[in-house]
Amino acid sequence: MNAGAALVVGGTGGLGRAICRRLAHEWEGVAIGYRTSRDKAQALADTLGDHAQAALPVHCDLADRASIAAALEATVERYGAIGTVIFASGVEIPQPFVSTIVEDQWREVIEVELIGFTRIVAAALPFFRRQGHGNFVSVVSVANYCFPPGDALSSVPKAGIEALGRAIAKEEGRFGIRANMVAPGIIDAGLGADFMANLYTPQIWENQRKRIALQRFGNGQDIAEAVAFLASERARYVTGHTLIVDGGFSL
Repeated sequence: MNAGAALVVGGTGGLGRAICRRLAHEWEGVAIGYRTSRDKAQALADTLGDHAQAALPVHCDLADRASIAAALEATVERYGAIGTVIFASGVEIPQPFVSTIVEDQWREVIEVELIGFTRIVAAALPFFRRQGHGNFVSVVSVANYCFPPGDALSSVPKAGIEALGRAIAKEEGRFGIRANMVAPGIIDAGLGADFMANLYTPQIWENQRKRIALQRFGNGQDIAEAVAFLASERARYVTGHTLIVDGGFSL
C-alpha cells in the first residue's frame, strides 16, 4: 500500500473514474477532484469505500487557484499526505482541422489543460517538497507521437504538459519528486467513447482499429494500470518519461 493519498484531478471523467477505481486498491486514500459534478464524485466515492479510506470528493476548479489550494489542503487534512497528483482533466474537442480553429478555441484548451496543469504544479510542489517525496502523472495524448488529422486542439496543450513534466523531473528530482506522463491511443472510454459515437462513420473507426497492432481499442483499465504503475513505488526510478499506451497504434 502506498502511503498517503492520490489526488485525481478530473476524477469524474471516463478515464478519471477508471483511474480512481484502480488507485483505490493501492493508496491509503483517493481524493476525487471535480469541477461541477459533485454528485458524480460522491457516487464514485461511495463505491470505493471498501478499498480506500472513505474516498473524498474535493472541488478542484482549474481556473481558480484558491479552489486548487483548498483541494490539496482538504486531501492532506483527511489523509495526512499526498503521494501523487494525477492530472486527467481535459476539454471535449470536436477535432477540427487547424485551418478552421479560431483563437477562442485555442484559448479554452490552453487555459483549462496547460495553464490548469501549471496551477496544479505550483500548488502541489510545496506540499511535495515538505514531505520529501511525491509525484505527478499526467494523461496526455499519443497524437504527439503519431498525429491523426484533426487532433491539434487536443495534442498542442498536452505537448506543453509533457514538456513541463520533463522540466519538473529534471529540476525537482533532488527533492524526491517525480513526474511522468501516460499517452493513450484510441480509447473506448471518456472522450474517446464520445468520439466513436458521434464523429466519423463506423467504417472509419473499423479502419483505425485495424491499424492497431493488438487489433482492439483500449479501455479505461488499460490507462488506469499504466497510471497506477507510474504513480507507485514500483516506478520509483522512473521520471520524465512518457509511457505510450496505444496497443501499437503508433508503430
